[in-house]
Amino acid sequence: MKTPIALAVLLLATGAQAHITDFAGTFAPEATGATGSGTLFMEYDQDGHTLFINATFAGLSGTTTQAHIHCCTASPNTGTASVALATNGILPGFPVGVNGDTYTHLIDLSLTTSYTAGFVTASGGTALGAETRLIANLTSGNAYFNIHTTTFGGGEIRTFVTVVPEPASYALMALGLAGVLGAARRRSA
Repeated sequence: MKTPIALAVLLLATGAQAHITDFAGTFAPEATGATGSGTLFMEYDQDGHTLFINATFAGLSGTTTQAHIHCCTASPNTGTASVALATNGILPGFPVGVNGDTYTHLIDLSLTTSYTAGFVTASGGTALGAETRLIANLTSGNAYFNIHTTTFGGGEIRTFVTVVPEPASYALMALGLAGVLGAARRRSA
């Protein structure tokens, strides 16, 4: 009986070791009077050194002028920071002049040109250093996605993201909980 359980744990743990990290967030106004909202999903591929971004936003009080990812705040999920991920001040292909849209783009994190020069310098001078620092701060809640508009030049909506556990992680947690409950049941009997 122990062998099938050990095999199941091994298989689930192997699946949980994928090199993909998903992030999700909900855009909210960051300034008094801002009206926008939306959702953000990002998928980081550690092996491919890419960040897939899917942002949907609507109801902005002005039209978009730029968007980027800021890093690194002093405290998780609060504060402001300098721009980290942007090419010439804006995420590549981000729609400008609209008050709602969807932005879907794959960013190559192995290129220093994907980041601001200041962020690369502060991250050891390499794209790998910048990638490592950005992902660590997204994971810890010290980086955020920001959309700026004609009405709110400093930023109308933003979101700090959270890591979304993959299904294999949930399965592994459930299997572990079942094992703990089973052991507790055997002790009480």
